[in-house]
Amino acid sequence: MTDSSSTACATTLAAPPKIGDEAPDFIARTTHGRLRLSDLRGHWVLLFSHPADFTPVCTSEFLAFAAAFERFQALDCALIGLSVDSLPAHLAWIEAIRAQFGVTVPFPIIEDPSMAVARAYGMLDFTAESSATVRTVHAIDPQGVIRAITWYPMQVGRSVDELLRLVAALQKVTTEGVLTPADWRPGQDTVMPAVQTQQDAAAAGPAWFMRTRPDMGA
Repeated sequence: MTDSSSTACATTLAAPPKIGDEAPDFIARTTHGRLRLSDLRGHWVLLFSHPADFTPVCTSEFLAFAAAFERFQALDCALIGLSVDSLPAHLAWIEAIRAQFGVTVPFPIIEDPSMAVARAYGMLDFTAESSATVRTVHAIDPQGVIRAITWYPMQVGRSVDELLRLVAALQKVTTEGVLTPADWRPGQDTVMPAVQTQQDAAAAGPAWFMRTRPDMGA
């Protein structure tokens, strides 16, 4: 994918990617230099959009992402921010964050003035009347497959703690073939996949439909 208006127009009829689809590749300028998404294969990635630079909710989120950066690193998960603002605007914003709050934003922020990346990921509807992207997060696994998508309205900030939990849960179900129950946290019991036959249900006992096991990584 190139960052051109012709590419953006060419994709207007394409449906946005779904869970289980390969993440659309792109090359873009960022606050950390040139980035090709596929260069991050082998690592988990959180690609998240924000409506615009210098907005209050976005600033609070970037402060929270920066505070949790080492926790994402411990999960081998790269953070990538995106908005349709220009690279100079991004640089001015993160410098203002550093000057005002003493926080250095440690992850790259993509510029997307042509809206090619935002449209390819469905972050911006093709009929949208403004260029303000909604708050989406695409969790991408080491094979480049989208494993989860979350959406938030422009007025509501995301929970960075929940995104950490989401990545840990995705890694757990991927490596151990289990399921994670509601509000699961690392170290807590996981759930076994549903039985597939009447014989297996009888052997599993009365709780055949909800079988737990201790977290093997605890």
